[in-house]
Amino acid sequence: MTGKLDWTGKRLKLDVGPVAHGGHCVARHEGRVVFVRHALPGEVVLAEVTEDPGKGFCRADAVEVFTAAEGRVQPPCPLADMSRGRDRCGGCDWQHADPVTQRELKAAVVREQLQRIAGLDREVVVRELPGGPLRWRTRVRLAVDRVGRPGFHPHRSHRVLPVADCPITVPGALDGVTDREWPSGAELEVVADGQGEVHVAQREKAPQRRRGKRGAVISTQVEGSGVAREQAAGRNWELAADGFWQVHPAAADTFAETVRRMAAVPGGGVAWDLYGGVGLFAAVLAEQTGPAGSVLVVESSRRATEDAVANLRDLPQVSFRAGAVEDVLADESLPRPDVAVLDPPRKGAGRAVVEAVCARRPARVVHVACDPAALARDVGLFAEHGYRLAELEAFDAFPMTHHVECIALLEPVAPGRSREA
Repeated sequence: MTGKLDWTGKRLKLDVGPVAHGGHCVARHEGRVVFVRHALPGEVVLAEVTEDPGKGFCRADAVEVFTAAEGRVQPPCPLADMSRGRDRCGGCDWQHADPVTQRELKAAVVREQLQRIAGLDREVVVRELPGGPLRWRTRVRLAVDRVGRPGFHPHRSHRVLPVADCPITVPGALDGVTDREWPSGAELEVVADGQGEVHVAQREKAPQRRRGKRGAVISTQVEGSGVAREQAAGRNWELAADGFWQVHPAAADTFAETVRRMAAVPGGGVAWDLYGGVGLFAAVLAEQTGPAGSVLVVESSRRATEDAVANLRDLPQVSFRAGAVEDVLADESLPRPDVAVLDPPRKGAGRAVVEAVCARRPARVVHVACDPAALARDVGLFAEHGYRLAELEAFDAFPMTHHVECIALLEPVAPGRSREA
């Protein structure tokens, strides 16, 4: 029966249930699950169905609140105001919640994912980073609409909502960007680095040369040098402005210090830095091993590897391998690590990488994750190979959004000890 329903555009009065992974809450109506954005657990809202796949669930946006939760606030951004209906920016999920409530929601999501996917019952506290919930984002992408105005997409939409400013970007990042005309359909990547330089790259699809062949993407640097300069872990860093670096100004230092504490590589020891990027974690691992030890950095991006080599040229104990992590770890001649650090992309490390790491039996594994579901899947895989979750730190590195950064310490299970201990 539910497979033939289409509630798109229908308005439903809902009792909002618990938060779910992805920036929404769960409600039920006439036997179907409704994933509701712009609501909070415990509220009673009127929600408009925005998408109905014709299955046992649909998606909706709250458009009116009858009973508000204690943590509800007026969104600081006009593009998140409820009066806009479906024309709300999709970049932020929790503008309608105060900062404490946001962190509680994220902690609940991490707990639920660990319990449901990895079978672990664990208390989680999400820590606040310095700086507050606004004016923290140093890297942002904007789409350009048909008449050349830059802006952001609504949730699960290709439409563009033009913007003059974004209150979560660092001051000055969008100056001179949102008040000019750009080529229709282009994408803009804006980076405000640690030295205050703003880099703007414009990306456009090249014309299709042959039928059925996609045109290449042409990237043009229109502002800034294209080389971002940052400071973290007591070092200066240079990297491609469009390369990976943490978007919150306090994140790189905070994460590096947490990895340092959890890794505790012995002097003269061996460490792996997998998905090593430009070498942030390798730098702190190299300090611990000292010149008598070794750190192997594995990174699939050749440009990031080149930047890492340049950034860590004063540390001869660090070596580099450019390639997919699972391919590099297939080399049986690699030295056994005392500690392995993993910072995989959003999808997680996956079975092949986890099995390759566990086969070398490091004394500690430090796993950095930006997606709670992927973290839970990887933790479950490590558990299959005799590793327990010994410690977990969670950070609100992306205020106003549903994203949360977790750093987990995994250790081999001692004989007779539960993996939940």
